[in-house]
Amino acid sequence: MDDVWQNAMDHAVAVARKAGQVVREALHNTQKDAVMVKSSSVDLVTQTDQKVEQLIIQSVKEKFPTHCFIGEESVAAGEVCVLTDRPTWIIDPIDGTTNFVHTYPFVAVSIGFSVNKQVEFGVVYSCLQDQMYTARRGRGAFCNGEPLQVSHQRDIHQAIIAVEFGSNREAQTVDKIFSSLKKIVSIPVHGVRGAGSAAINMCLVASGCVEAYYEIGIHVWDVAASSLIVSEAGGILMDVEGGPFDLMSRRVLAANNQSIAERLVKEIDSFCPLRDDAPLAQ
Repeated sequence: MDDVWQNAMDHAVAVARKAGQVVREALHNTQKDAVMVKSSSVDLVTQTDQKVEQLIIQSVKEKFPTHCFIGEESVAAGEVCVLTDRPTWIIDPIDGTTNFVHTYPFVAVSIGFSVNKQVEFGVVYSCLQDQMYTARRGRGAFCNGEPLQVSHQRDIHQAIIAVEFGSNREAQTVDKIFSSLKKIVSIPVHGVRGAGSAAINMCLVASGCVEAYYEIGIHVWDVAASSLIVSEAGGILMDVEGGPFDLMSRRVLAANNQSIAERLVKEIDSFCPLRDDAPLAQ
């Protein structure tokens, strides 16, 4: 199947570039995109999100008609989010929709491809930076064709940690988020950053720009592609409590090495969002 999956990855790269062009044109359009909300007032979606997802799915269906899809906007519209053993495209048409709405320059198209519940390739296109991150299982990770390698830093005190706050604004959740942040800043680390896009944050780990990234509340489409990019660049993935990384758990800790990750686990006040594959309420 090697040639088949390479063909699929080549198609993913091509369609990600087309999607990125749509995103750039929308950003430069003087007539602002309509902004809607989903789970909360800070969980945003635009017509461009929907347009880009339709573009990607239609293009893939024409070439691979038997494949399955998990798309952010399709799930928001009521489709089930279940990862099976069948070849499955996991799509975030605009990772960083809030950035897109505010023209903050970190916006990505993310396309992961899974077989037997294992990500076989990942493509993350940072549209405004024109940076194409790619990885195939067992073949390394790249940005615009150049190999990626995580940071060699092992001292947490000299690390930069990326973190995002999610879209849940309930007081108890916010308290846990800021308790974790306070403890991590007080280690102390060199700094805390956030691009506003899970996929880009994870690609920054893969690139060696930051030593780790963690978040509770992300979704499978945010991290499917970039999780492989991190691991193929020599990084590690785990749950925020230290267990194995679970694509559907909505929790991720990506780091350059085990010691940095295990140190962060000690400081994170974890909580459990509803899983992506939880049964829909009747």
